[in-house]
Amino acid sequence: MKYLMWLLNAAIFFVLFAFALNNQEPVTLRLFFGASWQAPLVLVLLMVLVLGVFLGVAVMLPLWLRAKKARRQHATASTAFDTDSTLMPSQNDPRHGL
Repeated sequence: MKYLMWLLNAAIFFVLFAFALNNQEPVTLRLFFGASWQAPLVLVLLMVLVLGVFLGVAVMLPLWLRAKKARRQHATASTAFDTDSTLMPSQNDPRHGL
């Protein structure tokens, strides 16, 4: 199984490497106010990918932090409840043997 993953990773790498080699032609990006920038197509695509990942993480970060805070609060509340609930087990507790 380990070698299969290595082969899959190598295949993906070689496909992306071949894509990069086939797309080295310069493209011109026309920006605002008459500015333009020339760069290889593969570099432009890589920059757009990195920008998209960065924006996705920036948008999701507050939600992740809020969920982490809620999990932490739930964990502290459930541990406080668990210490009190050991005094009297519930009827649905399978540990009572009936």
